[in-house]
Amino acid sequence: MGTRRSAFFITCTFIVTTIVVIGFAGKSYAACSQDNVSVRGDFGLAQFTVEVADSIAERSRGLMFVEDMATTQGMLFVYEWPQNVSFWMRNTLIPLDIIFVDDIGIIRNIHSMALPLDETSIFGGSDIQFVLEINGGLANRLGMDVGDQMQHISFGRGAVWPCDAN
Repeated sequence: MGTRRSAFFITCTFIVTTIVVIGFAGKSYAACSQDNVSVRGDFGLAQFTVEVADSIAERSRGLMFVEDMATTQGMLFVYEWPQNVSFWMRNTLIPLDIIFVDDIGIIRNIHSMALPLDETSIFGGSDIQFVLEINGGLANRLGMDVGDQMQHISFGRGAVWPCDAN
Protein backbone atom coordinates (compact mmCIF):
# COMPACT_ATOMS: atom_id res chain seq x y z
CA MET A 1 0.00 0.00 0.00
CA GLY A 2 2.88 2.40 0.75
CA THR A 3 4.29 1.90 -2.75
CA ARG A 4 0.95 2.79 -4.34
CA ARG A 5 0.63 5.88 -2.19
CA SER A 6 4.20 6.89 -3.05
CA ALA A 7 3.63 6.38 -6.80
CA PHE A 8 0.39 8.38 -6.59
CA PHE A 9 2.19 11.20 -4.78
CA ILE A 10 5.00 11.26 -7.36
CA THR A 11 2.46 11.33 -10.23
CA CYS A 12 0.48 14.16 -8.62
CA THR A 13 3.67 16.11 -7.92
CA PHE A 14 4.75 15.76 -11.57
CA ILE A 15 1.35 16.89 -12.87
CA VAL A 16 1.32 19.96 -10.62
CA THR A 17 4.93 20.78 -11.52
CA THR A 18 4.18 20.44 -15.24
CA ILE A 19 1.20 22.78 -14.91
CA VAL A 20 3.42 25.27 -13.09
CA VAL A 21 6.14 25.04 -15.78
CA ILE A 22 3.64 25.62 -18.59
CA GLY A 23 1.34 27.98 -16.72
CA PHE A 24 3.97 30.46 -15.59
CA ALA A 25 5.91 30.57 -18.83
CA GLY A 26 3.68 33.21 -20.40
CA LYS A 27 4.47 36.79 -21.32
CA SER A 28 4.44 38.17 -17.80
CA TYR A 29 6.96 35.61 -16.57
CA ALA A 30 9.19 34.99 -19.59
CA ALA A 31 11.68 37.81 -19.26
CA CYS A 32 14.94 37.36 -21.13
CA SER A 33 17.88 37.02 -18.81
CA GLN A 34 21.07 35.04 -18.54
CA ASP A 35 19.48 32.43 -16.27
CA ASN A 36 16.15 31.90 -18.09
CA VAL A 37 15.41 29.81 -21.19
CA SER A 38 11.93 29.71 -22.73
CA VAL A 39 10.72 27.08 -25.20
CA ARG A 40 7.58 27.36 -27.30
CA GLY A 41 5.91 24.97 -29.70
CA ASP A 42 2.62 23.21 -30.38
CA PHE A 43 2.67 22.06 -26.74
CA GLY A 44 2.59 25.65 -25.45
CA LEU A 45 5.31 27.38 -23.44
CA ALA A 46 7.85 26.22 -20.87
CA GLN A 47 10.50 28.12 -18.98
CA PHE A 48 13.62 26.81 -17.29
CA THR A 49 16.07 28.37 -14.90
CA VAL A 50 19.49 27.52 -16.26
CA GLU A 51 23.12 27.67 -15.44
CA VAL A 52 24.99 28.84 -18.54
CA ALA A 53 28.11 26.98 -19.62
CA ASP A 54 29.84 29.26 -22.10
CA SER A 55 33.51 28.48 -21.55
CA ILE A 56 35.45 25.34 -22.45
CA ALA A 57 35.90 24.46 -18.77
CA GLU A 58 32.19 24.96 -17.95
CA ARG A 59 31.07 22.98 -20.99
CA SER A 60 33.49 20.16 -20.14
CA ARG A 61 32.11 19.83 -16.62
CA GLY A 62 28.45 20.28 -17.55
CA LEU A 63 26.15 18.57 -15.09
CA MET A 64 28.72 16.04 -13.91
CA PHE A 65 28.29 14.91 -10.32
CA VAL A 66 24.86 16.59 -9.95
CA GLU A 67 22.74 14.19 -7.88
CA ASP A 68 19.34 15.78 -8.49
CA MET A 69 17.88 18.76 -10.29
CA ALA A 70 14.58 20.56 -9.83
CA THR A 71 12.04 20.02 -12.62
CA THR A 72 12.35 23.54 -13.99
CA GLN A 73 16.16 23.68 -13.88
CA GLY A 74 18.73 22.87 -16.52
CA MET A 75 21.98 23.87 -18.14
CA LEU A 76 22.43 25.81 -21.36
CA PHE A 77 25.67 25.17 -23.26
CA VAL A 78 26.64 28.12 -25.44
CA TYR A 79 29.23 27.75 -28.21
CA GLU A 80 30.94 30.62 -30.02
CA TRP A 81 29.66 29.49 -33.44
CA PRO A 82 27.55 26.71 -35.01
CA GLN A 83 29.40 23.39 -35.16
CA ASN A 84 29.15 19.61 -34.94
CA VAL A 85 28.31 18.78 -31.33
CA SER A 86 28.48 15.48 -29.44
CA PHE A 87 27.83 14.82 -25.76
CA TRP A 88 28.36 11.94 -23.36
CA MET A 89 27.24 11.21 -19.83
CA ARG A 90 30.61 10.61 -18.14
CA ASN A 91 30.23 11.27 -14.41
CA THR A 92 26.66 12.44 -14.95
CA LEU A 93 24.50 10.86 -12.28
CA ILE A 94 20.98 11.68 -13.47
CA PRO A 95 19.17 10.91 -16.75
CA LEU A 96 18.94 13.92 -19.05
CA ASP A 97 17.16 15.10 -22.15
CA ILE A 98 19.70 16.80 -24.40
CA ILE A 99 18.16 19.38 -26.71
CA PHE A 100 20.32 20.57 -29.62
CA VAL A 101 19.55 24.04 -31.00
CA ASP A 102 20.83 25.99 -34.00
CA ASP A 103 22.13 29.56 -34.04
CA ILE A 104 18.69 31.17 -34.41
CA GLY A 105 16.98 29.17 -31.67
CA ILE A 106 15.29 26.30 -33.50
CA ILE A 107 15.44 22.86 -31.89
CA ARG A 108 17.15 20.53 -34.37
CA ASN A 109 17.45 17.33 -32.33
CA ILE A 110 16.29 15.95 -28.98
CA HIS A 111 18.05 13.01 -27.37
CA SER A 112 15.70 11.69 -24.71
CA MET A 113 16.70 9.94 -21.51
CA ALA A 114 20.47 9.92 -21.87
CA LEU A 115 21.70 7.24 -19.48
CA PRO A 116 23.69 8.23 -16.40
CA LEU A 117 27.41 7.38 -16.58
CA ASP A 118 27.16 6.20 -20.22
CA GLU A 119 30.24 7.18 -22.25
CA THR A 120 28.62 6.49 -25.62
CA SER A 121 28.84 9.56 -27.85
CA ILE A 122 25.52 11.30 -28.50
CA PHE A 123 25.73 13.19 -31.78
CA GLY A 124 23.51 16.25 -31.75
CA GLY A 125 23.97 17.30 -35.33
CA SER A 126 25.86 19.84 -37.37
CA ASP A 127 25.39 23.60 -37.18
CA ILE A 128 24.48 23.41 -33.49
CA GLN A 129 25.34 26.41 -31.33
CA PHE A 130 23.29 25.81 -28.17
CA VAL A 131 22.44 22.74 -26.13
CA LEU A 132 19.87 22.61 -23.34
CA GLU A 133 20.03 19.80 -20.79
CA ILE A 134 16.94 19.16 -18.67
CA ASN A 135 15.69 16.27 -16.57
CA GLY A 136 15.34 13.02 -18.49
CA GLY A 137 11.90 12.42 -19.98
CA LEU A 138 10.67 15.97 -19.44
CA ALA A 139 10.88 17.07 -23.09
CA ASN A 140 8.64 14.17 -24.10
CA ARG A 141 6.20 14.72 -21.23
CA LEU A 142 5.87 18.40 -22.14
CA GLY A 143 5.53 17.60 -25.84
CA MET A 144 8.66 19.37 -27.07
CA ASP A 145 9.65 18.51 -30.63
CA VAL A 146 12.14 19.27 -33.36
CA GLY A 147 11.22 22.64 -34.88
CA ASP A 148 10.14 24.18 -31.57
CA GLN A 149 11.69 27.54 -30.74
CA MET A 150 13.92 28.54 -27.87
CA GLN A 151 14.49 32.00 -26.45
CA HIS A 152 17.55 33.16 -24.52
CA ILE A 153 19.55 36.34 -24.35
CA SER A 154 22.50 34.57 -26.06
CA PHE A 155 20.63 34.09 -29.35
CA GLY A 156 20.97 37.73 -30.37
CA ARG A 157 19.10 39.79 -32.97
CA GLY A 158 18.93 37.09 -35.65
CA ALA A 159 16.91 34.76 -33.44
CA VAL A 160 13.63 33.30 -34.64
CA TRP A 161 12.19 34.35 -31.24
CA PRO A 162 14.23 37.38 -30.15
CA CYS A 163 14.13 38.60 -26.59
CA ASP A 164 12.36 41.82 -27.50
CA ALA A 165 9.45 39.71 -28.83
CA ASN A 166 8.11 38.74 -25.39
